Amino acid sequence: MAKIAVIVGTVYGAAQYVAEEAKALLAGLDHEVNLFEEAKLDEVLAFHADIWLVITSTTGQGDIPDNVFPFFLDVQNRFPLLTGKHFAVIALGDSSYDTFCGAGEQFRQLLTEIQGTELAPMLRIDAGETLEPETIALPWLQQQFSS
Repeated sequence: MAKIAVIVGTVYGAAQYVAEEAKALLAGLDHEVNLFEEAKLDEVLAFHADIWLVITSTTGQGDIPDNVFPFFLDVQNRFPLLTGKHFAVIALGDSSYDTFCGAGEQFRQLLTEIQGTELAPMLRIDAGETLEPETIALPWLQQQFSS
């Protein structure tokens, strides 16, 4: 059983819904899960997670959603090392934009910089191909987190 911090970045609610469904699935797999909807770095660190799971949409020109941007900046500025810890990123976006899943890519790069180990390659979900991102995210999570 792992302790998983689910950090969500959302604009219109799709990433939030995926995060809520992910929490239920992961808890059902006997993991201890905490969902951080308005993530604060100190709170995430205090949870002592083994794995950071970032589920984020992309807004604007590849931008990180407002609800999680302060967290991103805090991680970037304080640089808490994730040595020995894992992370995974589920990115929601629209492939008709040049910055497809740009927020997820920024998180992936940052978590790699602070020495986190990527559990699996980032999952990119295209809004142009599916209206229900959870139908892609949940089987992926099941595959990554079943032991």
